[in-house]
Amino acid sequence: MTAHASHPTAAELQEQEVSPRERRKALVGATAGHLIEWYDYGVYGFLAVYVGANFFISDDPVVGLLSAFAVFALSFFIRPLGGLFFGPLADKIGRRRTLMIVLGVMCGATMCIGLLPTAHSIGVMAPVLLVFLRMVQGFSAGGEISTIAAFVSEFSKKGGRGLATSTLMTTAASGLMIGALVGNGMAWALGAEAMQDWGWRIPFIIAGPLGAIAIFIRMRLEDSPEFKRLHAEKRTAKAPLRETFRFPRQIMLVMGVITLLASTYLTSYFRAVLELPESFIFGMVLATGVLAAGFMAVGGHLSDRVGDRRIILLVGLVMTVASVSWFFLTAPHAETGMDIVPALIAVGVSVGIYCGVPYATMTELLPTHVRSTGIAVGYNIPVAVFGGSAPFAATWLIDQTGDPSSPLWFFVATAVVSLVSIFFLRSEDLLGHESLAVTGSMETIDTAQVADAVEADIKG
Repeated sequence: MTAHASHPTAAELQEQEVSPRERRKALVGATAGHLIEWYDYGVYGFLAVYVGANFFISDDPVVGLLSAFAVFALSFFIRPLGGLFFGPLADKIGRRRTLMIVLGVMCGATMCIGLLPTAHSIGVMAPVLLVFLRMVQGFSAGGEISTIAAFVSEFSKKGGRGLATSTLMTTAASGLMIGALVGNGMAWALGAEAMQDWGWRIPFIIAGPLGAIAIFIRMRLEDSPEFKRLHAEKRTAKAPLRETFRFPRQIMLVMGVITLLASTYLTSYFRAVLELPESFIFGMVLATGVLAAGFMAVGGHLSDRVGDRRIILLVGLVMTVASVSWFFLTAPHAETGMDIVPALIAVGVSVGIYCGVPYATMTELLPTHVRSTGIAVGYNIPVAVFGGSAPFAATWLIDQTGDPSSPLWFFVATAVVSLVSIFFLRSEDLLGHESLAVTGSMETIDTAQVADAVEADIKG
């Protein structure tokens, strides 16, 4: 009978264009810069006690620390603006060039924090400059996520996008943990007095040379094959932000899936409510972070193997709600810090599984020509709203109810938002762009390949 010719899809064409060596090079180069980006962004939090003492002078050391943390939170709220700037830029000039700009901005701002004169030297201008540089860091972080998620997903092999993009979450967690190790390690080696006098500057200053190395690595990368094809065919978005809002449903789904990921409060809870020793807090946060980072790859890989990311998202969400509930309901009554370790292990595993899937999900929800912009909008808004407000909301709940377990309700509320979004996801939402990965939109299917297929069938 009729012999049907086999014609490759766009995703299969991409598979043929990118060699395994090129794919590894792109992943290593991207994650190397991502590691430095998140080291830079996170190290501030681990040095806040020294920053507060040098930039926010007060007779009450708690006031200085709270001021330093307020500046830390401010960077969350500036991230959507960075996303709105860098996301469209990546869709217009390319992922690779934007990634170099973003990393340069972050590393430059971080190094400048380490070189700032303190309030003892220049008075009120010191905290003003600190606030400005911290806002620059947040601006950069808002552009990094969307651009690198698009870049890595577009280099990933067919059927491996979940595992490839999960490495970004693992890398971000690793960068934060390296910041914790450097900050706390130097405090241990130098002592509190030297650390407060000059040692706090070193973790910030080394961001300069580390960033230069990472930028050099990113300079040697090629842009993603999907973007290069769009650019060659002159089909890149002319107004990415305006075109992104042609996909309101997809943006809302990205926001919903990310909401659970954005609400973090454990470190502050350890200090403010449980009043555990700093050494124990550091050890537990580090151990939980390592465990979660390891299981992020498990979550991403499982979503590839199962073939339906919604299943792993749902399983991860249920596990996360159960484990976090266990923690909040038992931690206030624990007699020793070790009593909460089993619950924290469960939190690390479940959060890791869930966090390994959203990056692949949001890159598959949006077409190539507005992918970076759409992610920038959908990702950064819930991170700013829920990530920035989580400590405040939790503190308010405890104050109003007198119940140290009450922050659980804030977390459950974010979980409900994500749960509703997962139920509204359709399989075609996540698979619809897989075969159109290179062309970038539903309206731009390669008509030449379709015509060839029809002609082959007629001749057959």
